[in-house]
Amino acid sequence: MNPITISSTIKAPIHKVWDCWTKAEHVTKWNFASDDWHCPDAQINLTIGGEFHYTMAAKDNSMQFDFWGTFKEIIVEKSIDIVIGDGRKWTITFEEIEHGVLLTETFEPETENPIELQQAGWQMILDNFKKHVETC
Repeated sequence: MNPITISSTIKAPIHKVWDCWTKAEHVTKWNFASDDWHCPDAQINLTIGGEFHYTMAAKDNSMQFDFWGTFKEIIVEKSIDIVIGDGRKWTITFEEIEHGVLLTETFEPETENPIELQQAGWQMILDNFKKHVETC
């Protein structure tokens, strides 16, 4: 199955984009696809072999799950390679461009949901990230 790629241009310096992506106190403010969900907890051990754990939860308490993965490669302010808990690969790249940072995510799709739904959901999370970085 072909990987899914999403991207966004964020109007902020690279160090701010990196910090907002890699620090738990920021992740809890943007890591959800819609307003009826939130990320009440985030733990990040940003080292090779370290893990992240994000609690993804419906605000009405009807559903909750742990989204986690292991860091396989980290090049500060350039890229992060992750293996998600279910074994899929996820790569995030940070590219400085003239008016900010082009952040691109490429990930292997899962098989339970249509590709279009997965792409839309991940893009909504990335859009929340962009809004958070540009307004914090």
